[in-house]
Parts: sequence; C-alpha cells; structure tokens
Amino acid sequence: MKKIVTNILIVLFLFSLQLGAQEIVSIDKSEVLSKISENNLSLKISKEAFNAAKAQYKQSNAVFLPNITASHTGISTTNPLMAFGSKLNQGILTQNDFNPSLLNNPERTQNFATIIKIEQPLINLDGVYQRKAAKSKMDAMSLQTQRTEDYLTLEVEKAYMQLQLAFKGEQVLKKALLTAIENKKLADNSFKQGFLQRADVLNVEVRVTEIKNELETAKSNIQNASNYLSFLMNDDRNVIYKPTDSLTVSKITIDSKVISENRSDIKAMQLATKAYEAMNKADKMAFLPRLNAFGSYEMYDNKVFSGDANGYIIGAQLSWDIFKGSKRFGKVQKSRAELEKSKLEYNQYVSQSNLELNKVKRQLVDAKNRLELTSLAMQQSEESLRIRKNRFKEGLEKTADLLAAETKYAQKQLEYYQTIFEYNFTQTYLEFLTKE
Repeated sequence: MKKIVTNILIVLFLFSLQLGAQEIVSIDKSEVLSKISENNLSLKISKEAFNAAKAQYKQSNAVFLPNITASHTGISTTNPLMAFGSKLNQGILTQNDFNPSLLNNPERTQNFATIIKIEQPLINLDGVYQRKAAKSKMDAMSLQTQRTEDYLTLEVEKAYMQLQLAFKGEQVLKKALLTAIENKKLADNSFKQGFLQRADVLNVEVRVTEIKNELETAKSNIQNASNYLSFLMNDDRNVIYKPTDSLTVSKITIDSKVISENRSDIKAMQLATKAYEAMNKADKMAFLPRLNAFGSYEMYDNKVFSGDANGYIIGAQLSWDIFKGSKRFGKVQKSRAELEKSKLEYNQYVSQSNLELNKVKRQLVDAKNRLELTSLAMQQSEESLRIRKNRFKEGLEKTADLLAAETKYAQKQLEYYQTIFEYNFTQTYLEFLTKE
C-alpha cells in the first residue's frame, strides 16, 4: 500500500513539474483580439464565403457585357455540299466548278476558317433580376462576416474571463492551502501537548490533501482556458497565458438596450429576403422575350492561318420561349415559396432575439442580486473563520468546526468570483445582442 501511495505522489510531483516547466505568457484582451482578427480560422472561412458570393456577383456582369469568341477550323472534304460551300467562302469558284460531274463528285477540298463572334445582350430582364439577387447575397455575406467578428469578440471576452476566473481560483486555493498547513502545525503542537487526539490531526491532514487536489484541478482549468485562447488565435504553442488584469466587477446600463434592425445578422436576413424576392421576379421575367445582338467576322482560305477571303455578319435576334412544359411555372411557385419562407424566418429570428434579450436582462438582474449575496456571505464566512481560528489556538474550538469554517470560506470565495464571471459575461452577452 505504501508503494502505491509513493508512486501516486511521484506522478503528481512530475505532473506539477511539467506544468511548472511550461512557458507562461502575459497577455491582454486587446492583444488577443488583434491576433484573432489576423489568424482565426472561422473568420477566414467566413471571408472566403464572402469572396465566393462576390465572385458569383461578378459572373452576373454577363447580363450587360458582350460574349466574344474566336476559332480557327480546318477541314478536308469530298462532300459535294461542303466542297462547293468551302470554295464559295474562299472566293475561288470558276465556271468549271458548275459542271454537274464535278458538283456531284468533287475533288478533295481543303478549307481553313478563322471566325470571331460577338454576342451582345440587349434586353434580358430575368438576368437583370438575377444580378440583383446576387448583389443582395453578396451584401448579406459581408454582414454575416461582420457578425462572425462580433461573435468571436464575444468568445474572446468569455475565454479571457474564464482565464481570469481560473487564476482567481488558483489564488484562493493557494491561500487556503497555506491556511491549512498552518492549521496542521497548530494541530501537531496541540497533539504533542495532549490537547488533541490523533483522529483530529488526521482530519487536518485530509483537509490539506483535499486542497492540494483542488489546486491541481485549478491548474488544469488554467491550462484548458489557455488552450482555448490558443485555438481562437490559431496558435499551436502549448503555453500558459496569464491575463494582465484581474477579474473585477463591471457595470453597464440595461434600461435602454433593445434589439436593433441594424444588427448585422438581422440586416443580413433582410438582404436574404430581398435576394429571394429578386429571384422570384427573375423567374417571372423568364416568360418575356429576350433581345440579343450578334456579329461575326470570318476569314477563309485553303491554307492554314491564312484568310484571303473574308466577310461579316451583323444581326439581332428576338427569342421567346413560349412554353417549356410546366417547368417555368414550377420555378415561379418554388421561388415564391422560398420568398415567403424567408419572410417567416426573418420574423421568427427577430422574435427569438427579443425573447433572448428579455431572458438575458432577467439573468443580469439575478446575477447582480447573487453578487451582493455572495459578497456578503464571503465576508461573513471570513469573519467566522477568524473567530474559530482564534478559539482553536486557545483550545476552545473543535477541529471539525475549524475545518468546516475553513472549507466554507474557500467555497464562498470561489462562489463570489464565479458570480463575478457570470455577471460580467451576461453584460457582455447583452452588448452582443444589442450591438448595431
């Protein structure tokens, strides 16, 4: 049994050395925010999504800009029609070519054609509304990126406060450990003088061991909070971050806090609805005719990359897809349903946001009340521990009562700092909900 205990103590000692060997880096909140703005992966993903939407919007320039193509084609044929047409395009027809025998059985003919084509949209109403939809989508993605930045700021606030709380917890437990060790010395002296029994001394030793275990957990909490900050900053170093400022109570005014329609995510949903509305109009405009201009410049020869004969074509085309089964009717119905769905989702989202706001306001009031009560309870438990400790030195207090008072004081300190964290984070979350 002694060997097992010894091995456990050795493992704990080595673990403590490992933590102690880790680099401790002081960091403030502004530095974390700066690194996240540069390196955070979620933010980079959101920006790439915006770039994709921007590229899709650029594709819609085809509604106004011409389509230009160039080609060079070479053929060799004995097909009567192709052979006659190739000579005609090359401008080399002679009287002899109209001989019925040659027309029906032509010799092998080569033709090389260089053609440059231009197609210019003139009236394409469905494309215009599709472009508007792409623009709204791009703007919505820009606002979503902004909201992602706001959310990451909230996560930084939370992670930084968790790190502050973890260090506060370690600080409280270190003081509790010093107090417990001091009490153990008093208990040992009282035992030697015959004022205490061995069982009382063992109770004090158990308390010392309990605090050491809690202290190890507090160190793990510091490590976890540091690792999460590293993840947010996309930093693969395994270091311990130490906040430059301590966990203190912050205060804001909550009476005038309301959900704004200018909040980036809400505005993004408005733009998404506009995009669906534009797509619905585009599907309706698909029933109308389209007007496009076209032109081509053509060069022909019986030698490659030559063009002794040339000509051009200029024209305009009015096309109208009168009926495509029921495909277009179905597309209109689908886009209309998506538009109505988007409107309902927007109203639901705003309603949920207001519900969340009212909930957080109540949570903030509750946290403020708990803060006052835990502060008072911490002061009372501290005074109770002081009185019992003095009485214990004089032999007027039981060991169990002293240990209970000591445990309670440590618990009340931890509860107080936990309440500060909850109070501050609730305020930060309230700011997040009401940010414009």
